[in-house]
Amino acid sequence: MTNDSTDKYIDKAVKRYSKLFSLPSQNRLMIYLGVLALHGGILSILLLNPSLENFVAGFSFGASFFFLTLFSDVIIRYSSMKNDLIFNLRRCSALSVFSSLVWFAIVILGSLISALLGAPELWIRFFFLGFSGALILRMLVLSVTSFNGFVGTVFSSLLQPTLAAIPIIFMGSVIGRNLEIQLLVFTLTSVSVSLLAVFAFKYGMDQVGKGLLGIDSSILFKAFLANWTEDLVSPLENFFEKLGNEEDVKVSLLTFRTDERLKAVIVVPALHPGPFKNLGSSLLPSLIQTGLQDKLDCVVSVPHGLVGHELDVSTQSENQRVVQNILEFVDSFPTNSKATLMERTERADAKASCQLFGDCAFLTLTTAPKTIEDLPPELESLIVNEAEKRGLSVLAIDAHNSMGGSFHRDSAVAAFSIASVDCLEMALKSKKSSFKVGAATVIPKEFTIQQGMGPGGISVIVVKVEAQKVAYVTIDGNNMVSGLRDEILSALKELGIDDGEILTTDTHSVCGMIRSARGYNLVGEAIDHTKLISYITQATNKALDNLEPAEASWRTETIRNVKVIGEHQITELTVLADKTTERTKSLAISLFPAAAFSLILLLLFLL
Repeated sequence: MTNDSTDKYIDKAVKRYSKLFSLPSQNRLMIYLGVLALHGGILSILLLNPSLENFVAGFSFGASFFFLTLFSDVIIRYSSMKNDLIFNLRRCSALSVFSSLVWFAIVILGSLISALLGAPELWIRFFFLGFSGALILRMLVLSVTSFNGFVGTVFSSLLQPTLAAIPIIFMGSVIGRNLEIQLLVFTLTSVSVSLLAVFAFKYGMDQVGKGLLGIDSSILFKAFLANWTEDLVSPLENFFEKLGNEEDVKVSLLTFRTDERLKAVIVVPALHPGPFKNLGSSLLPSLIQTGLQDKLDCVVSVPHGLVGHELDVSTQSENQRVVQNILEFVDSFPTNSKATLMERTERADAKASCQLFGDCAFLTLTTAPKTIEDLPPELESLIVNEAEKRGLSVLAIDAHNSMGGSFHRDSAVAAFSIASVDCLEMALKSKKSSFKVGAATVIPKEFTIQQGMGPGGISVIVVKVEAQKVAYVTIDGNNMVSGLRDEILSALKELGIDDGEILTTDTHSVCGMIRSARGYNLVGEAIDHTKLISYITQATNKALDNLEPAEASWRTETIRNVKVIGEHQITELTVLADKTTERTKSLAISLFPAAAFSLILLLLFLL
C-alpha cells in the first residue's frame, strides 16, 4: 500500500477519533441534567391531565430523578469506575445526560399518545420502554469504552436507571396501577434483552479485529479512547509494540563549532514523526531538540528527512533511546572550516538548494508553492549514491513547507532526482571559503499545538560565506500553507539575508488536535502570518547578532534495533478502525431496533 494511502487512512482516523468525548464541563452537564429532568418530569406528567396536582407530581418526579442520577454518578465513579482509565465523574455524568435524554424523549412521546387516546394507563408502558432504552445505551457505551470488567459494567449500567425509576412506584395516584410484579418481570426481561443485544453487538464488532489482526476491535477502540480522552499512550503503544519490528536506523548530524564551543546542531534522523498526537514518534523532533539543547547548550534544528510512515517509532521508551544515542554521536568527529555559497537548481516544480561544508552537502528539497509531501527513502538512496560518486557525504532534507493541492509523488521524485544531482554539481564548482555561523531559538508562547505549532518553536541558523548570508529556518510544525515560505523569505531579505530555506519538522504532535477535515492545522493556517514572521525575524536578528567564525562537522551513524511500527502496520490499524466503525453502524441498525421491538411487544402483553 502506498504512503499516500497510509496518510489518507491516518487522516481519516485522526479526524474521527479527535471528535470523541468532546464534552461540556461538569458544571454545564449538571445544569443540562437539571433542566432536562425538571422539564421532562413536569411535561411527562402534566400532559396526561393538566392540573396543579400533576404539576407538583411532575416537578417532584423530575427533582427526584435529578438528585438520584447525581447520586448514582458519584457512586459509580468512586466504586465500580474508581480505577477506570476513561470514566471520570464528568464522563459518567455525560453518559447519564444522554441516556436520560433518550428516556425522557420516549416518556414524553408516551404522554402525548396517552393523552390523545384518553388512556393514561399507557404512560407506564412508555416509561419502562424509556427505561430499557436508557439501559441499553448505558450498557452499550460502557461495554465498548470502559476498561471495567463484566460485573462493574452491569452495575454501572443498571444503577442510574434503577434509582431513577424508584419514584414511579410511589406515584399510584397518577398511574393508577399496581406495579410490583410487572416491574420485577419487565426489569429482569429488559436487563436480559439489553445484555443479549449489547453482547451480540460487541461480538460482531470484535470479529472485525480478529479477522484482520487477531485482536478484539473493542480492545483497540478502548486503547484509542484512552489516548484521545486522557492522553494515555501505553494502551495503544502496547499494540504498536506487538505489531512493530526492529530496524537499524540512520541518523545524520551537521554540527557547527565556534572556538571549540558547540554553536548549533542539525539532526536528521531517518525516522518519521508519527502516527499522531503524542503516540509513537509524533513528538520526536522536539524531544531530540530539547534533549540536545539541555545537555549541550546550543541551538538544535531537526528538519524532516526523506522518510515516511514506514519508520514511526513504536514507543516512548524507544524515543528516549534514540535521543540518548544521538547525544553520544555529537562529539568526537573532525571539523572543517570551509564552506561554499548556497546554490540552487530547479526542474519542473522541484527546487533544490545545496551548500557544502567541507565534503558534506546540505541539500534541501521543495516544490513550494506547489504541494510537497513525504519523499521516499529511495530518493535519498539515489542522492546519497550520486554524492558518494563525487566524494561527498550528504544530508538530504524534505523541506515539507507547502501544501495547497494534490501531490504527485512519482513525478516529483523523478524531477528531484535530476535537480539534486545538478545542484550537487553546481556546489562542487563553487569556491570554498571560511564562514561564520549565528543561531537562535524562539518558542512563541502564544502559538499552540491546536494552531499548528509544536513545542520546539522556531530555530534559525544563519551561515555567512563571503558576502552571502543564508538562513535556515526550522519550524516545529506539520507542513505550511502555500505561499507562506515565500512571504518569510521576502521578510528575511529585508534583514540582509540573501537566500535560505524554510523547513518544518513534520511533527505529528499537532495531528488530531482539532476538528477539521485534516485533523490538524498547517503552519500559517490558524496562526497570523505577521506574528509568525515577527518571531522568525526576531530569531534571525539574534542569529545575525551572534555570527562567529565557525567550523563544521558531519557524521552519519546507525542506531541498532529500533522498534518501529511501519507503514503496513499503521495502515492495518487505521483500516481496522475504519472498518470497525462501518460494522458498528450496520450492527446498530439491525440489533437495537430488534431489541426495541421485543421490549415493546413485552410491554403490550405484560403491563
